Amino acid sequence: MKLSSIQVGMPTRYDDIDAMGKKHVWTTAIFKKTVDGPQWATVMGFRGDGQADRRFHGGRDKALNAYCVEHYSHWTAELELDAMPFGSFGENLTVVGAMESEVCVGDIYEVGDAVLQVSQPRQPCGTLARRWKTPSLVKRVEEHGSTGWYFRVLTEGELMAGDVFKRIERPHPTWTITRANDVMTRTIDDVALAHELAAVPPLAESWKEALSRRVK
Repeated sequence: MKLSSIQVGMPTRYDDIDAMGKKHVWTTAIFKKTVDGPQWATVMGFRGDGQADRRFHGGRDKALNAYCVEHYSHWTAELELDAMPFGSFGENLTVVGAMESEVCVGDIYEVGDAVLQVSQPRQPCGTLARRWKTPSLVKRVEEHGSTGWYFRVLTEGELMAGDVFKRIERPHPTWTITRANDVMTRTIDDVALAHELAAVPPLAESWKEALSRRVK
């Protein structure tokens, strides 16, 4: 797996005009922009990056959002667009060479000077649909399985485009991002699987809590 590009962005106010001519104001940080050169990754994410709604985004378990280059051709065709720049899915890290079926919860990677750990799948929200003016996009991303995932930062350091991810540990090889997504969004009646996934130590706390509530 290789780092193709890095994106950051701070919460910004936008004014949208709907089909009826009514203005809607919203604040979001989903419009990430590609940055050149080395970027310092802290335990809370990149410097110069932020989230508008910290209840559901950001934090140590969701410090860096990763998305796959391989998915871009699908979405460009699906949304009938000429092109989509990296960062179009709000990701900080656009990666190539591994996808959700090949990355596992708990995987630890050395990349640049940093050490990162996969913490959970990314759960697309309505902000992504609003960014692309496609109300069905969240459901379509989940059905396609191209959600991306989050990293927590175990060791702070510099990353830059071109860096290679060197996997140094895989403690839970059966829990791919794809399988974790399936448990959360598809096999929701399988309490045993929910309990099993919730017991995976590196899984993000918010996922553990959601799955534990399901079990109860």
